[in-house]
Amino acid sequence: EDVPSQTFDSKDYFCGKETFPVYESIFTEEGETIRKIAIEIEKPPQIEVHVWTIRKGILRHLYVEKLSKREFEGLPYFKLITRTTLSQWKIFSEGEAQISQMCESRVCRTELEDLVKVLYLEKSEKGHC
Repeated sequence: EDVPSQTFDSKDYFCGKETFPVYESIFTEEGETIRKIAIEIEKPPQIEVHVWTIRKGILRHLYVEKLSKREFEGLPYFKLITRTTLSQWKIFSEGEAQISQMCESRVCRTELEDLVKVLYLEKSEKGHC
């Protein structure tokens, strides 16, 4: 039998925790790949964009910018990739800080890919939370 979905508001939940949309944009120019990972946060209402500049697999530059929803809506190329919880986003941010130091002088393609996978929530089985 179908379990009725929560329709109290438009928010999605995972194991009782609120989730937030995560977007990604990847483009290449002049031998560099610019990869942006963004999360839309409600309070304060803003978009936090993590920008990675990668050259030949080495993370050359990393910075974070905060934008208003209106500024973000004007940006091209972003697509919704998943929804995540704030605790997973914190793990992502902390891992990003470690990787940025580790990958200044060596290729870190797999580390960067694994870091993004942290944001994807595992579908929980009943009673798994």
